[in-house]
Amino acid sequence: MTDESMEKLATEAWLYGYPLVTAAVTKGNMTAVPARDDARRKAPVNQFCYMRTTPDSSFTEVVSPNADTLYSSAWLDLSDQPLVLTLPEFGERFWMVPILDAWSNVCAVVGRRRNGPSAGPFLIAGPAWSGTVPDGLTLLKSPTAVNWIIARYATSGPSDFPAVNRLQDATRLIPLSQWTGDPDAYSPPTDVPVPAGADTTTAPVDRVHALSGRDYFTLLNRMMVDNPPDPADAPFLGSLAKLGIAPGASLDDLSAEELAVLDAAARRGPETLDELLARAEAAKTSGWAVHRGLGDYGTDYAKRAVITRFGYGANLDADALYPHATTDSEGRPLDGAHAYVLHFEAGKTPPVDGFWSLTMMNEHQLFADNPLNRYAIGDRSGMRTNPDGSLDIHVQHDDPGPERESNWLPAPAGSFNVFLRLYWPEAPALTGDWTPPALRRTD
Repeated sequence: MTDESMEKLATEAWLYGYPLVTAAVTKGNMTAVPARDDARRKAPVNQFCYMRTTPDSSFTEVVSPNADTLYSSAWLDLSDQPLVLTLPEFGERFWMVPILDAWSNVCAVVGRRRNGPSAGPFLIAGPAWSGTVPDGLTLLKSPTAVNWIIARYATSGPSDFPAVNRLQDATRLIPLSQWTGDPDAYSPPTDVPVPAGADTTTAPVDRVHALSGRDYFTLLNRMMVDNPPDPADAPFLGSLAKLGIAPGASLDDLSAEELAVLDAAARRGPETLDELLARAEAAKTSGWAVHRGLGDYGTDYAKRAVITRFGYGANLDADALYPHATTDSEGRPLDGAHAYVLHFEAGKTPPVDGFWSLTMMNEHQLFADNPLNRYAIGDRSGMRTNPDGSLDIHVQHDDPGPERESNWLPAPAGSFNVFLRLYWPEAPALTGDWTPPALRRTD
C-alpha cells in the first residue's frame, strides 16, 4: 500500500468515524452531572434535560442550534436495559421526538406528522436486547447502545414557555426494570457519579478536533463495540483493518509510520470537513444550498460527517428542511459590514404544514449576541407585510430603525450565514419546485 493511498484511506476513516466520536464526546460533555441541571443544559445518562428557554449566544454544546422550539434532550445508554419513553398530550402544538443512533442516523421518530396529538408509551431498546415487550408498550429498536433524543416542541416565545415547560415535565424516561405503568412512580437518581476530570466547558467539536490520531481512532474502536457499524459498512470497514481500525481493536501493533499517518489524518480532518461543505454548497439555487437526504445517510460517510460537524441532530427531510445561505444574490460572502433583504413575493413564503424561520449563525455556527436577543425570525414572529402582501426580512448588523425592527434579523459584525428552517415541509419544498429567493445586498 503506497503512502498516498494509506493517507487517503486514513482521511476517509477519520470522516467515517466522525459521528461516532462526536457522539461519545458530546455525550460526555452533556451528562457529566450528578443530577439533572436544566440551567446548565445537562443531565445524567438516561435522563432528560429540559431546556426551559430557547438557546442564546452562550449555548455552545451543539452547532447550528435553533430558536424555534424548546428542547428536551437525553443521552441514552441502552447496553444494560431498555428505557420506557412516555409523552403528554400535545393538542394542536407541533412536536416531534426523533431518536438519533450513535452514527447520527434518525433510527426512529414520533411526532405530530405521524402520530397526531400524542403517542406512546414506547420501549426503546438497543441492539443486544431480545426480551419480550410488555403489554401496552410499542417497541422502538435502535441499532446502537448510545442514542440521543432531541424532543422538540414549537413555541411562540417567552409567554408560551410555561405551557411548553409543562409538556417537557411530562416527557419522561423510565428504566424497564422500574416501569410500573405509572410514570409518576419513578424518580430519576440525583447522585450519579461523575467521571473524574470530565470536561464540561470546552465545546465538543473543539475537543474532537483536538484529538490526536491515536486517541481519535482508539475511541472509535472502543465505541464500535456497543455501537456496531451498519452491515452495509462491511466492505469499507474491511479495508480499515490494515490501519488497526475495527470494533475493539488496538492500535498498539501499528508502526510509528502508520501512527503518523493517523495523526496527519486527524490534523487535516477539520479542514477536510470545510472543503467538503464548500463543495456541497457550490451547487446553489439563488444562493441557497439545500442538503437533502439528512438523517438517513447510508454509506455516504462524507455527507454524514459534514452534517455532524455543521448541523448535528438534523432531522429527516419529511420532518424538516434546512436551506442554507452563505452568499448573497451576487455570490458575495455574507458579512455584517453590509445590509441585506430577503424578499418573499405575496404567497411565496416557505410552503410548510408546520412553521418556518430564518436563523442567524456566526462563523462558528453558533448564535451571535445582539441587542434584541433575537436569533431567528419567522412566520410566528409578528412581522409586518408590505401593502402588496409581500414580506421583507432585513438582515444586518446595524439597527434598521423602529419601522423595520419587527422584521429585523440581527447579524454579527463579521462573517455570518443563515438557515431557513422548514418544519413539516410541503411537497413543493421537498421536490425543489419551490426555492427561497436570494438575499439581496442593499448597500
